[in-house]
Amino acid sequence: MRVCIFGAGAIGGFIGARLAAAGVAQLSVVARGDTLAALQQHGFRLRNPDGSLTQAPVRASATPAELGEQDLVIIAVKGQAMAAAAPAIGPLLGPQTVLLPAMNGIPWWFSAGVPELGAAPLGSVDPGGHIAQALPVSRIIGCVVHASTSCPEPGLVAHQMGQKLIIGEPAAGPVTPRVQQVAELLRSGGLEVVESPELRRELWYKLWGNLTTNPVSAITGATVDLIIGDPLLRTFCASMMEEAARVGARIGCRIEQTPADRHRITASLGAFKTSMLQDAEAGRTIELDGIVGAVREIAQRVGEPTPGIDALLGLTRVFAQVHGLYPRPQGAA
Repeated sequence: MRVCIFGAGAIGGFIGARLAAAGVAQLSVVARGDTLAALQQHGFRLRNPDGSLTQAPVRASATPAELGEQDLVIIAVKGQAMAAAAPAIGPLLGPQTVLLPAMNGIPWWFSAGVPELGAAPLGSVDPGGHIAQALPVSRIIGCVVHASTSCPEPGLVAHQMGQKLIIGEPAAGPVTPRVQQVAELLRSGGLEVVESPELRRELWYKLWGNLTTNPVSAITGATVDLIIGDPLLRTFCASMMEEAARVGARIGCRIEQTPADRHRITASLGAFKTSMLQDAEAGRTIELDGIVGAVREIAQRVGEPTPGIDALLGLTRVFAQVHGLYPRPQGAA
């Protein structure tokens, strides 16, 4: 199987290193800058939780056309980079190419086929619908990543914990042969893979927790244990989780847990930095639209009030604009 990793950051590098080390596919990667140079020199490098290093060669290029048509493209870029990435992925697509977006937050395809959300794409993650035009939902296998990784330097991924990928068709229903095929490929790389008949619901469940801890961590600079360990912040986060649960129930993504249930699970993971905090500390733009903005837009479409989420979005947006991590409004000084 011809497999291309589009984006070799923390998640793309993690999945890519596992597949490259197992030698289970004709693997390539699209990267740029220092990451591309590191991959061309060293191949994938993955520092495992026990301190050992996994290293494997890979064909790396900044030009997708050099790599040719693929059977599977694993998209592992930030949501805010997708508008530019979508047309660049075009040369990798053949008639039967499957796309596996391994991304945080709400993806561009989330609203497709959900009657409650209408026909228009979500403007917060796909303004104008250009991503959906380039990468239609018919090619998509959804993916929810449960792994903690980071990039201490270009081309090197540090894996802290977790290695579960939940994959499935965007529309609820039986697990299809193509999902089973992709799942088997990923398992052969040593990853834990769950084939879900309700992928959107799995995605919403992960977002239900990240919606609060990610932006709060970026604003405060705190690891997650400190956030949920503070009674006032824990209550603040719980109120927004209740709002998000009501929104999810309106679109078929019902949450069965309470915020307290989720906080206990999160507390068991100890001190860790969210992806948004890692980006803020590194001076990279943050995934605010996909993690918070899209939830607010969905809530507005179904008529569900979200005053807490609205306030958190505003607070984080202004914080990020002041620190150069999110675009300022046009015409702002």
